[in-house]
Amino acid sequence: MVNLLEVLSNYDGVARAKHLAAAGVTEFQLKAATGRGDVSRVARGVYAVPGADPQLISIRSLPAEPGCVSAAQLRGLWVLTTPEQPHVAVPHSRRYPGFVSHRSVAAPTLMDTVVQCLRCLPDIDGLVIAESAVVLKALPLHGLRRRLGGRNDARERRIVAGIVPQSQSVMECMARYLLRRAGFHVESQVNIPGMGHLDLMVDGRLGIETDGAGFHMDRTSFEEDRRRWNVTTRLGIPTLVVSYALLKHHPQEFIALVRDALNKLSAAA
Repeated sequence: MVNLLEVLSNYDGVARAKHLAAAGVTEFQLKAATGRGDVSRVARGVYAVPGADPQLISIRSLPAEPGCVSAAQLRGLWVLTTPEQPHVAVPHSRRYPGFVSHRSVAAPTLMDTVVQCLRCLPDIDGLVIAESAVVLKALPLHGLRRRLGGRNDARERRIVAGIVPQSQSVMECMARYLLRRAGFHVESQVNIPGMGHLDLMVDGRLGIETDGAGFHMDRTSFEEDRRRWNVTTRLGIPTLVVSYALLKHHPQEFIALVRDALNKLSAAA
């Protein structure tokens, strides 16, 4: 006899009765678990464990499956902007108020999810999600490129061409995208003796480090960031330290900062 809770865990804690039955869960098991409070009937034909994601419950109660950026969030990929409305995948053309629908014959695979994001979202948002899938080794880059081989995939191929598998964070991805869009030559994860790897190097002269204080909350990581910045200063590598807020909310200010720093370096040379 299958374990009901294990089956539900495969569906992130929320599943329709037909999927539970297909996995071998009996009606008797379902009634017994509901009686004990192990699971709840949250909608017609939909069951969930206590504390299940409310958004996932609302999606599977339509019925639909998470799609695009909403699926990316559930899968733990980097997501730059939480959508105002959940994105869902449906096998029909019906629209649901309060949801953004994507046509999909079956529940989207991870590859399907990333491709939906690339086609639906702004360039930088799609890049962040696609890059994270590659960085986290959830998808092979060559497989993603092969999937986007169609005549109508030129925009998506251009975005994917900007993926750096060695990327270390969403901030690094954002900064690199903004700099390249502004016309700068950008290298990622440049090895600096005694320091490790510098997040970005612009035009071979200016370092960029993304401030991890908001993401590295432990003291050890915080001190390591400061050590790295001190090494670049000692080696004479001018380095700008930028924050998530600057990149996300003031991208033009970030570009102006970089351009001004490079101009100052040229004037001093």
